[in-house]
Amino acid sequence: MNAQNNGPAKKRNVVVIGNGMVGLRFCEKLVEFDMQQRYRITTFCEEPRAAYDRVGLTSFFAHRDAEKLMLTRMEWYREHGVELHLGDRASRIDREFFTVHSDKGAEIEYDAVVLATGSYPFVPPIPGIDKKGVYVYRTIEDLERIIEHAGTAKRAAVIGGGLLGLEAAKAAYDLGLETHVVEFASRLMPRQIDDAGSRVLVEKIEELGVKVHLNTGTKEVHGDGRVERMEFNDGEWLDVDMIIVSTGIRPRDEVARECSLAVGERGGVVVNDRLQTSDPDIYAIGEVALHGGMIYGLVAPGYQMAESLARNLCGGDEHFGGTDLSTKLKLMGVDVASFGDYEAGSDRALPLTWEDPFDGVYKKLLFDLQGTTLLGGILIGDASDYGSLSAMASGGIPLPCRPGELIIGTSGGAAIGGVESMPEEAQICSCNNVSKAAICKAIRDNELDSVGQLKSRTKAGNGCGGCLPLVTELFNAEMKSVGVAVSNHLCEHFEYSRTELFAIIKTKELKTFDAVVQAYGAGYGCEVCKPVIASILATLWNDVIVNPEHLTLQDTNDRFLANVQRGGSYSVVPRVPGGEITPEKLVVLGQTAQEFGLYSKITGAQRVDLFGAELHDLPVIWERLVDAGFESGHAYGKSLRTVKSCVGTTWCRYGVQDAVGFAIRLENRYKGLRSPHKLKSAVSGCVRECAEAQSKDFGLVATENGYNLYVCGNGGAKPRHAGLLVADIDEDTAIRYIDRFLMYYCTTADKLMRTAPWLDQLEGGFDHLRQVVIDDKLDICSELERMMQNVVDTYQCEWKAVVDDPEKRRIFRQFVNTDENEPCIEFVNQRGQQRPGDWPTEFVSLGQSQALDIRGQEETEDVETRWVQVGLTSDFPVDGGATIKYGGVQIAVFNFVSRCEWYACQQMCPHRKAFVLSRGIIGDAKGVPKVACPLHKKTFSLENGQCTSDEDYSVRVFPVKIENDVVYLDLPQIEVLDRLLATEIGCHLATSCKTSVPQETVVAVAGV
Repeated sequence: MNAQNNGPAKKRNVVVIGNGMVGLRFCEKLVEFDMQQRYRITTFCEEPRAAYDRVGLTSFFAHRDAEKLMLTRMEWYREHGVELHLGDRASRIDREFFTVHSDKGAEIEYDAVVLATGSYPFVPPIPGIDKKGVYVYRTIEDLERIIEHAGTAKRAAVIGGGLLGLEAAKAAYDLGLETHVVEFASRLMPRQIDDAGSRVLVEKIEELGVKVHLNTGTKEVHGDGRVERMEFNDGEWLDVDMIIVSTGIRPRDEVARECSLAVGERGGVVVNDRLQTSDPDIYAIGEVALHGGMIYGLVAPGYQMAESLARNLCGGDEHFGGTDLSTKLKLMGVDVASFGDYEAGSDRALPLTWEDPFDGVYKKLLFDLQGTTLLGGILIGDASDYGSLSAMASGGIPLPCRPGELIIGTSGGAAIGGVESMPEEAQICSCNNVSKAAICKAIRDNELDSVGQLKSRTKAGNGCGGCLPLVTELFNAEMKSVGVAVSNHLCEHFEYSRTELFAIIKTKELKTFDAVVQAYGAGYGCEVCKPVIASILATLWNDVIVNPEHLTLQDTNDRFLANVQRGGSYSVVPRVPGGEITPEKLVVLGQTAQEFGLYSKITGAQRVDLFGAELHDLPVIWERLVDAGFESGHAYGKSLRTVKSCVGTTWCRYGVQDAVGFAIRLENRYKGLRSPHKLKSAVSGCVRECAEAQSKDFGLVATENGYNLYVCGNGGAKPRHAGLLVADIDEDTAIRYIDRFLMYYCTTADKLMRTAPWLDQLEGGFDHLRQVVIDDKLDICSELERMMQNVVDTYQCEWKAVVDDPEKRRIFRQFVNTDENEPCIEFVNQRGQQRPGDWPTEFVSLGQSQALDIRGQEETEDVETRWVQVGLTSDFPVDGGATIKYGGVQIAVFNFVSRCEWYACQQMCPHRKAFVLSRGIIGDAKGVPKVACPLHKKTFSLENGQCTSDEDYSVRVFPVKIENDVVYLDLPQIEVLDRLLATEIGCHLATSCKTSVPQETVVAVAGV
């Protein structure tokens, strides 16, 4: 290393050229190992964004959010003093003056340079390959260009059948293009699998509709300025609109060449075992490094190089001796894996192969000549054992059984070589070199309670992801060993998953929550299990959810058929099928908003949302809307929200199908379907995709031959691009497949699980889903269709059921003991409309709590009480709450019929100072009765008022008694309770709100 900057007080400068996955890993490891803080790190990043997950690049097609691929926060660089030059290429190293020069004019002195420039895609010199419509598959910008071009293309070809080539083919296929893979060699993935494995892989891929051309070289690309046709060496032709080239990589060694470092004949910067180049002050790691005559094109070896070099710069003496090229991927929905020395010759290995032509599975394991050690292997179609087998091979672990039993199992059917039997030194994650011992220690020492935390702490599973099943298995085993149960039980009241409960309720034809909990549960239920079972009952039997036997099972949104908003008001969202609405209906919405002072907004789903409705006004508002022909929009439910549409052939000059008409047909069919989570849909009238159908749970994109059906996409916090289920189908066929898809999802998904994560955990993934829905693999499609038809046939508009029934309208009274109404929210004027004032400060300090006496723990004075009549038992819903007014105070009273008990507490939740507790779900936790605030699900004991999830909060509780069906509360005099709860808290709320919005006018003061 350069000695010119060796002053004891001066930090050494390390310049890292390249900020990809390996470059970042080196920076992270140098920061970690540099305990004496001897180094200052500068890194150059040629791309416009910092290091991102290039291994997971294909996932960009699902979410199309570059931020989700970022490997670390930008704050990380600042926090650790790493100087990042973004969008600037380090173009020259001046070895004489120890400086690095960049394209933007930066000059950085160095003591050491680390070349982590990676590689670039090799594009063969084929005539016409430079035409418009030819892309490589390397960066996020490449993918964005592919997505844009795919909007006007119909057929794509991928040149290259290696790992990246097959990923590119999957991307083109999911974009709705007819896809071809063109490979010069005699097999796919020629560096990873053998001929037999390739044959199985080709069969699986072609079953999906992707055509594979082996032993095929491209002679020329034809077209008038843009791609139109490929000509092959054998004289055959293929018409295409787009070509993706994935024919290997070449090291980015131009900076090394420019400063005369030694490079290989075919490229790559020559390094020794300490990763030094021909200049001892310059190092190379990752795909640019040529070690032992080999370029490693996988991330795991690059990570090992980065860690080894970082240790050596901090005083270590590690030598990089090469590594295996184990990898596991899901290509075109097919598991493909190779591990260890999968190319070992007959002089040192004996192969054992097994092929299942019916399920498309191929396994080849290589053992030492004595059959005592696993050396490596290839897995196609079923890579479920990859984690344990690769760990066994990399660790040289003696076989726990006979060689053949690793493929076909033992005669007794016992599992072989489970994670618990592995030695502590077994390598679980090869990408990040994480051992079993390191994982177990991290779980114990840091009290980790999720796989996500484990990945963050150890980085196991953060590389290629192939080890994640093994990491999860090890996590579960470690949890079990310390007595922590890992279960899929719904909650403490049901030792079943949602899927299991769905099957039970359907098979046993159970119609109420009471019937379910009595037969298959324990206790009285809670805010977790009640809404889940209510949803299952609605999916299966489709009763009106506000019928008495279902009412108090619902979250507040479903219970009052409207979305609760800040402060406890509600929004009104009528259904507008397909986004099509008449002027007359628009006028009704405007008049209703004016009369009730509602904030109006057009939603992203082509509807009108009216905010700020008081609970007691909802039936009156909806009576107007129902009379005008509107129906419930189910914006409040875990159900179908909307089917968005563009105008299609109705107006658009590009439209090829009637998108509006089909969207209306779909929305009217599936409206009211209760599901594990909300459902969104869209129909686009052409491939320009204006309705964004490929970001929905199910969406349709019109083609000249019908529609392409996409499923399992979503927007929101974790955007996901939908996958193509089937192409070019007519409307009736699409409806039949959607019926099956939705009911299969409703039947098998976990609680609160959108279709995208449901697909992720579905065994067999998208391929399995297609086989179930299209091919009827499980022979259940007729039953799924019958179930959906029952939902369609029994549909009722829930709001019409309410406005036509006086008893149901009583549910929406603000108080059961008076016809008075009080505003409970403070509004401010903003942009010509009213909105709620900003939240009050979140937490009332202990001193304030004692002064206001809302904690129910300390008494400021001895208060004389008396029994006050507040209503009849029939005024209060079964196993639920309602509100009574006592002077200036609101009190929630709960009729806990299942326990034969009554409870009462203050109506205001202390967390956000909203008057909503009577609308919460009641239940029990380990026998203690509780109520869950409907806004943020904080739960309070109904016995002592203490918040069960946050000791900083509590509510005042009041004794209740029943005499001759009359309900009494033990309360102080009105003026005393007003002084303690109403006046001071009301002033506190008003002050908080006015202070938080000083430039706006408070137009309504909260009632207490």
